[in-house]
Amino acid sequence: MIAFVSGTVAALAPDTAVVEVGGVGMAVRCTPDTLSTLRVGRAARLATSLVVREDSLTLYGFADDDERQTFELLQTASGVGPRLAQAVLAVHRPDALRRAVASADEKALTAVPGIGRKGAQKLLLELKDRLGEPAGAAAVGHPPDAAPAPWSEQLCAALVGLGYSAREAEEAIAAVTPAAESAAADGAAPKVPQLLRAALRTLNRTR
Repeated sequence: MIAFVSGTVAALAPDTAVVEVGGVGMAVRCTPDTLSTLRVGRAARLATSLVVREDSLTLYGFADDDERQTFELLQTASGVGPRLAQAVLAVHRPDALRRAVASADEKALTAVPGIGRKGAQKLLLELKDRLGEPAGAAAVGHPPDAAPAPWSEQLCAALVGLGYSAREAEEAIAAVTPAAESAAADGAAPKVPQLLRAALRTLNRTR
């Protein structure tokens, strides 16, 4: 097993980073969020998971060991392969996924491309005792907070991917939450592109 790769980023593509390790270019498939943290010519360290198939060897890369372990645990669920597991992590960070599973948030899973309602219900059942408790879970006897809405997770990932800090992203999300909740109250799903533009305007005013 290749647990991690460490070296200089030689190239970046929409879904892949090439990391030079000892004179060899290692192609590593990554989520957009992970790729956004990498820069060509700079050093990088990625936790990795090697997926072996009869006709291929594919190396998947992650920001940290928690993401890699979650990626591998997701594949223990029936019908979940490496591509779908990576798609889940492209939408939800590991702890957000744990909160979604702990609170049986079906909508959070259906926000992942390739997962429908029945698939989400099945995953919630199979993953319930595999992912562990989310960080900061409430003490026994007190239910955990509800999982963030899917639009909030997507918006946070987009802002962090654009180079804003997690704190700035949280403040911007708080600023656009009333508009998102108003849309939801009217029966319409909040539109992430519109919310992203509004969040960016908020951030630009504070800089």
